Amino acid sequence: MPNVAVIGAQWGDEGKGKIVDWLSARADVVVRFQGGHNAGHTLVIDGTTYKLSLLPSGVVRPGKLSIIGNGVVIDPWAFADEVERIQSLGISISPDSLLVAENAALILPLHRDLDADRESAGSAQRIGTTKRGIGPAYEDKVGRRALRVVDLRDFDALPLKLNRLLAHHNALRRGMGLPEFEAAPLLESLHAVAPKLLPFAGCAWRRLDKANKAGKRILFEGAQAVLLDIDHGTYPFVTSSNTVAGQAAAGSGIGPRHIGTVLGIAKAYTTRVGEGPFPTELTDAIGDEIGSRGAEFGTVTGRKRRCGWFDAVLVRQTVVTGGIDGIALTKLDVLDRFAEIKLCVGYRLDGREVDFLPADANAQARCEPIYESIEGWSESTRGARSWAELPAQAVKYVRRIEELIGAPVSLLSTSPEREDTILVRDPFV
Repeated sequence: MPNVAVIGAQWGDEGKGKIVDWLSARADVVVRFQGGHNAGHTLVIDGTTYKLSLLPSGVVRPGKLSIIGNGVVIDPWAFADEVERIQSLGISISPDSLLVAENAALILPLHRDLDADRESAGSAQRIGTTKRGIGPAYEDKVGRRALRVVDLRDFDALPLKLNRLLAHHNALRRGMGLPEFEAAPLLESLHAVAPKLLPFAGCAWRRLDKANKAGKRILFEGAQAVLLDIDHGTYPFVTSSNTVAGQAAAGSGIGPRHIGTVLGIAKAYTTRVGEGPFPTELTDAIGDEIGSRGAEFGTVTGRKRRCGWFDAVLVRQTVVTGGIDGIALTKLDVLDRFAEIKLCVGYRLDGREVDFLPADANAQARCEPIYESIEGWSESTRGARSWAELPAQAVKYVRRIEELIGAPVSLLSTSPEREDTILVRDPFV
């Protein structure tokens, strides 16, 4: 099957944007299948940096069809702003190159407000979200009261649907001591933004089916990562959607047998942004050095990322739960010139050794890493485009990771530049 799904194999921010962009040269269609504009994918192409949140990474390549699938929650105003911003950088975006699933749920200002209030200082509900309204929008979708893209086509029917939604949210707001939302200003705002979104809206599953039957290569682009999956992540410090490869089918409207190869993205070390457990986190000078070298700040929020050594236990687990066939290892160059590099090969939990991350959040917080040390390398790996250009110790490090996680490294990224990539196994073959 000549299709590929790309998912994060850690806690996100692994460099999916670059890898998806690199792979999109071999694809005909690129599909986002979950998440919202809380994702942050940074692409560096010919010296120009493109920061995408909602748009699929394929939009920067001419001649490709990009699709925002039904599994994504869409903020119409953020969508319009991002399209305008990317167009200002010289990228052409039109209904011929971008399709938005008409059955995707909308993020409204009331969702952003609720998210921010829950994440406010002193709140007992803090998860560490981006405060973009993603979680509350998914709650309404599951609660069968959400507005969807298609609803913007019929403004005569919209007030009744909106009032049903407001009945739920205003009850919440009263309970939190917040002022209620009024329907009229929100309807007016939706009426103004609808023309910026509706030209792109259509039946995504039919378009995908047609492309698949025509033998087109489809690239499914995940957001966040498996450790943030609502079921398989470090709950409750997770996102509000399924991020594993299985969601590529449900979130785009194509059968699971058409997903094909699953490529997981992992950094050569580990990062996490926001709250939650992080067994290999380094709060010392080495952690600061990794963060500085790797420019570890969130694309969307600018928040500083927490940094630590590569956790093979976690990635081995995400290989299984995510359905990963091969790994794209990124940011190897960040580890250049460290005299010693550590790999987490297990945990010590309450006096015993374990080889997986338990589901209980309290147990996760008590997991202590068991490290294996590897000699570092003094040469630079930055910009390498073949195995022959890598120091022997760097190759040894990559091979040890493969052994520990039970999956091969299919791609190796050595800088943010698109072409600084070593292809080991073509995922499309």
